[in-house]
Amino acid sequence: MKIGVSGSSGHLGRAVVSELLQRPGGHEVVAVTRTPETVSGPAQGRFGDYDRPEGLADAYAGLDRLLIISTVDPEPGKRGAQHVAAIDAAVKAGVKHIVFTSAAGTRREEEPALGASYWRGEQRLVATAPAWTILRMNYYAEAFVQQAQASLDQGVLTGLAENRVAFVARGDVAAAAAGILIGDGHAGAIYNATGPERLSGAERAALIAEITGRRLAFLAITEEQLRAGLTQARLPVEVVNVAISIQASFAAGAFDIVTGDVERLGGRPPKPLRDVLAEALTS
Repeated sequence: MKIGVSGSSGHLGRAVVSELLQRPGGHEVVAVTRTPETVSGPAQGRFGDYDRPEGLADAYAGLDRLLIISTVDPEPGKRGAQHVAAIDAAVKAGVKHIVFTSAAGTRREEEPALGASYWRGEQRLVATAPAWTILRMNYYAEAFVQQAQASLDQGVLTGLAENRVAFVARGDVAAAAAGILIGDGHAGAIYNATGPERLSGAERAALIAEITGRRLAFLAITEEQLRAGLTQARLPVEVVNVAISIQASFAAGAFDIVTGDVERLGGRPPKPLRDVLAEALTS
């Protein structure tokens, strides 16, 4: 069986390729990336760029299964177009089973809401792929580390309302994705890759304080206050909008879900946020 990973040069893509190469079964692994020269054996590197869809069908040719990793382009509308282009190319190339990474809580939304691009990709996948699986991811624990580090400098962790999030380690998402790609019985399934526990803003602040030995409080702020702070930090407006959309998703409960899908698919229990924070904040 020939398995492709599209978007393999990113953190998640590299982790999925590594997971696949460690699994038994004799499958071939094709890493589709804008930098195929960086792919090392035994994986095969192929050039593929979501912004150059005319070449994606060739990049996906001959694959039995393909993981399409969602993009991170902050420009409104562009990410959804990239997702649709990749899915259309995979269908055109005759890929038998397409797996798409989406986000927890995905529902019908309009741009520039973060979930709009995931919804668009999911709908295209379900409507056109011969066999499909959706892996909805909770918020990355590694991404929260950056916020934790910044909060220590400010003495406060902020968020929109008191919310709960089941942060998931990137490696656990990769293990779940690999389990889908090499396993059977996943066609037509929607999975949620989550961490093992839902933590509120106050609990996250307390955890950071416990690990670092520094005092830290959680403060619920308004969207206007968050936008003003991010703008004052001179972040591009597209980045500000993405950050606010993420926090709004937190407040709406989109990531307030715990499942057993990581362990079921990946073959190991998910890593707690405590472990990810401890590795990053005490090293």
